[in-house]
Amino acid sequence: MDFAILKNLKKWSAQKVIPKTLIFCGLLSSLLYVAMNVMIPMQWDGYSVFSQTVSELSAIGAPTRPLWVKLGIIYTLLMTAFGFGVWLSASKNRKLRIVGGLAIAFGLIGLFWPPMHLRGTIYTITDTLHIVFAMVELLLMILMISFGATALGRRFKIYSFLTLLIFVIFGILTGMEAPNIAVNQPTPWIGLWERINMAAFLLWVALLSVLLLKMGKSK
Repeated sequence: MDFAILKNLKKWSAQKVIPKTLIFCGLLSSLLYVAMNVMIPMQWDGYSVFSQTVSELSAIGAPTRPLWVKLGIIYTLLMTAFGFGVWLSASKNRKLRIVGGLAIAFGLIGLFWPPMHLRGTIYTITDTLHIVFAMVELLLMILMISFGATALGRRFKIYSFLTLLIFVIFGILTGMEAPNIAVNQPTPWIGLWERINMAAFLLWVALLSVLLLKMGKSK
């Protein structure tokens, strides 16, 4: 009898506690990334959050690179853990399971993201790979939101599609200024456009995390 209770306790722990803990990592990842974008730019005199991209904080030769890389690793690990949590909690919800898989891929790919060089320096293969990785990560973000849109009801669906609309609008605005980075020309608003896009994604992840945690409590 005692062994049966212990077995059921372990099963309950695996089904409830572990997924909830992992899902909570999604909320933590968003909070960490926001904190990184508030604190780290302050360590670089002359850096502008309006005219410079987030990637420039981790660029080769940037004074903020060491700190960004360390915290960035934690962020990607939290996102990977979140993906596993979504996957485990998805049950028969196929679309939610896909979201979990995409989040895992998003996190793991982020661990190997090649850095760019500072503006005005020689453009190399790392810069090209940085752009390729950025496009892959952007695609994963869009797919995550798209599949997640129909996984948790009508209101979340509307919210998700509004998030995708933000991605389209500010993605275009970011893309219009992006070529000027390689030729060291002014990009007066690229940092703002990019951060609006990233904020939309972070908020979506945080909300998904909260909703899944609430669903877990109601079961």
